[in-house]
Amino acid sequence: MNIVIPDDYQDVVRHLPAFDRLSDHQVTLFNDTLTSLDAQVERFHHAEALVLIRERTRITRALLERLPKLRVISQTGGGVAHIDLEACREHGVTVLAGRGSPTAAAELTWALVLAAMRHIPEEVANLKAGRWQRTLGTALEGRTLGILGYGKIGARVARYGQTFDMKVLAWGREGSRERARQAGIEVVASQRELFERSDVLSLHLRLNEATRGIVGNADLAAMKSSALLVNTSRAELIASGALEAALRTGRPGMAAVDVFEQEPVVEDPLLHLPNVLATPHLGYVEKDGYELYFGDAFSNLIAFIEGQKIDDLAAQ
Repeated sequence: MNIVIPDDYQDVVRHLPAFDRLSDHQVTLFNDTLTSLDAQVERFHHAEALVLIRERTRITRALLERLPKLRVISQTGGGVAHIDLEACREHGVTVLAGRGSPTAAAELTWALVLAAMRHIPEEVANLKAGRWQRTLGTALEGRTLGILGYGKIGARVARYGQTFDMKVLAWGREGSRERARQAGIEVVASQRELFERSDVLSLHLRLNEATRGIVGNADLAAMKSSALLVNTSRAELIASGALEAALRTGRPGMAAVDVFEQEPVVEDPLLHLPNVLATPHLGYVEKDGYELYFGDAFSNLIAFIEGQKIDDLAAQ
């Protein structure tokens, strides 16, 4: 089978042990992301299978209409919001998805919390420039951590907060709130209360039509001027432009973000704000996680090729 794997930015996929599972097939890897429809068609026109690295390439109806050879899409991780499933069904394209892992994303979230609260990147730059101790950091002990979305990642981040002797609050849908209660986490009365009380607020929601823009201007304005907002989930959870505006007015006082509305980022206003710590969507970019994601994606693809029973998301 002719398999195409786009968006392998670090050129690591072919070095994973899991990649050996595709040794009997013709595999083409690309190390960048194309957004032009014509350029995507030219790149994918010969593909019978696409293995997608998370949401880096969107699969639209317009693209599918020009890829008549495409038979199957095997997705790394479980999210498929970037794939037009209805169009895949109409064009007879099978869509397969694997498992996710909360570990890498939760660890990066906590790394951003520590780095932002203690001004670590700024002080590293200061030291290399010959400047000694220019900021005053803030400890986590005794402060309040808010978790919006108590799922697998949110629960891990909450435990990290407890380990650092923080008070932890949670809010989310009813299932999320119930899981938090069972874990002994205080569930606040409303999303607004979570924003008002948190010294560090971390977003851990899936992006869908119900959660798109769920964080608005009023929520951000309710935050403390000393608070840190952390978003390692999806940029679109926050209303477009709201975070930039809020940071310019000083509520919250800081933000640490790993996600952007347009990726890869060429230009974004957040990158120019002094109270923003930004990373290039590294949440899931970690060796063990990659082996899990691609192991699943390749195994699912081989099962499709061999005619085994599969779970086709486009057929649901």
